[in-house]
Amino acid sequence: MSSIFKNLFLLGRPASGKSEFIDFMKKVPEGVRAAKYHIGPFEEIDDFPWIWAKFKEDDVWEAAGYPRRYSFGGANPGMSKEGAPLLDFCMAKFNQEVAKHKTLNTLFIEFSRGGFDGYAKAFSKLDPSIFKKAAILFIHVSYEESCRRNESRYQEKLQHSILAHKVPESTMQTFYQTHDWLHLTQDKPDGFLTLGGCLVPFVTMNNTPELTDPALLEKRYQPALARLMELSDAHV
Repeated sequence: MSSIFKNLFLLGRPASGKSEFIDFMKKVPEGVRAAKYHIGPFEEIDDFPWIWAKFKEDDVWEAAGYPRRYSFGGANPGMSKEGAPLLDFCMAKFNQEVAKHKTLNTLFIEFSRGGFDGYAKAFSKLDPSIFKKAAILFIHVSYEESCRRNESRYQEKLQHSILAHKVPESTMQTFYQTHDWLHLTQDKPDGFLTLGGCLVPFVTMNNTPELTDPALLEKRYQPALARLMELSDAHV
């Protein structure tokens, strides 16, 4: 079996294509996935379920006659400005959950952060041991494209379920309109970040235009992951 990623961070704005990337990899046979994409049998940790659980707790607080703590309610709830501490809460949760997955071949660690220090702050709250066998794939789309896909996918899901959800516009504007990734990487397409005392390789993969054809996605994903593994091997 070829070299495989251990802790693979999947970062990018909401609706940038992180979930689509994972869905693509689920459909690739294990041997082919390892040889072509350097991804072994994998599991994923995504902070959205933790955030959503807090939104549901807010429903209970509201029903009990108290103010909501993290979110605004309604048919399509979203994180309020007061909910910002949830982002740090999630990094502490990542530390707990990653520690449980030491024997897995590949672990996807998926999240989005925004603001002038969003990713820098998130990385600073992670246990340094997570970075020892880590690599970062940043899936890049513009804010406008993120909003477009967010709305498009919501409308598509509405056709199949009344439980469809999207990141509300106010949450997008407050938390994801800007981010610090290009600043952290000095706008380089690939290289290394020093995180937790480790040199962590990264690749920024442009994910525009949006693609659905697996053959075209392969041509986008495979070179990005090949370069990421090349960087990973370079400093082992």
